[in-house]
Amino acid sequence: MSVARIEVIVREDGRVVRLSGRWTLATTSQRVVDLADELSRVADPASSWDCLDMEAIDSAGAILVWRAWGRAMPADLSIKPEHWRVFERIDAADHEPRAAVVPRSPLHGVMVIGSAAIGVGRHLVDFVALIGQFGLNLMHVLRTPADLPSREISANLYKSGVRAMPVTALVGFLIGVVLSYLSALQLKQFGADIFIVNIIGLGIVRELGPVLVAILVAGRSGSAMTAQLGVMRVTEEIDALATMGVPRGLRLVFPKVVALTIALPLLVLWSTAIALIGGMVSAQVQLDISYGFFFQTLPRVVPAANLWIGLVKGAVFGAFIALVACHFGLRVRPNTESLSSNTTASVVSAITVVIILDALFAIATRSVGLPPV
Repeated sequence: MSVARIEVIVREDGRVVRLSGRWTLATTSQRVVDLADELSRVADPASSWDCLDMEAIDSAGAILVWRAWGRAMPADLSIKPEHWRVFERIDAADHEPRAAVVPRSPLHGVMVIGSAAIGVGRHLVDFVALIGQFGLNLMHVLRTPADLPSREISANLYKSGVRAMPVTALVGFLIGVVLSYLSALQLKQFGADIFIVNIIGLGIVRELGPVLVAILVAGRSGSAMTAQLGVMRVTEEIDALATMGVPRGLRLVFPKVVALTIALPLLVLWSTAIALIGGMVSAQVQLDISYGFFFQTLPRVVPAANLWIGLVKGAVFGAFIALVACHFGLRVRPNTESLSSNTTASVVSAITVVIILDALFAIATRSVGLPPV
């Protein structure tokens, strides 16, 4: 394969720069810098250019020569017609008018905020409509128990509840150990070892248990629900159900909400028990507090009302996690990018809703379930 060559011929009537060989990407890619430097040295507005001996040229080689010419055709140029057309295309592209830069409006920030507010408003309207549809489906099932989608509820109970037990147990046990360990480090300094039961019991039963389980379920089951509904939107299965007269709310949304409302309090009870066991084991190791003392003291310092508050939190968290997951799943457009973005938004929104609801519960129950003084 012949390489790109540059010759300078000096005549009486002036200097001629002759280009020969193959000026293609394959022959010039390894010598781009050298060729560009040599072309810049021999380029002269008064020189003639002889390109008739060029065997081949593509856009890569033509751009090298074009830049040496000062981005304009030389006055004295000999070239083959087919090679001339390559430079014509480069010339047309190089001198194509640039798109005018539209100055940013001084109200750009207001427009961005307004657009975001409109988007949030649409989400809220659709979410309230979804809650209303769930209420109508619940009334319909209460009037007509035969229409209860029991199989779908059972399947979602298994997927969202039973299959989540191992991970919630592991996280609960570790949280109990960590909370007990950190509390023991401080309580030892003041000789208040026995109060570790109060800290672990009240913190886990009332707050940490429900919130941690809700966050885990939001990331695990909530994302799975959004992805399932999103894939059904992409594959047009939801449209097929509507064509067959199957109500999507009763068959797709209602079972998920009911199942998670039932499953989450049970998971809260399960993970709370495991977390208390972890805290009890750590307390025995760190502070030499016996298991018997822990079991005897816990019911006295943590009233049963705290357990009921935790279970009610679990039910409310479960219902809202499922509603948020279904809301974003039904908003998926038929493309994979929308599926991924809505799944991410579902998890983030569900966790945010859980934290907001927990704050509201904390305000509403601030005087309920306090241990006796």
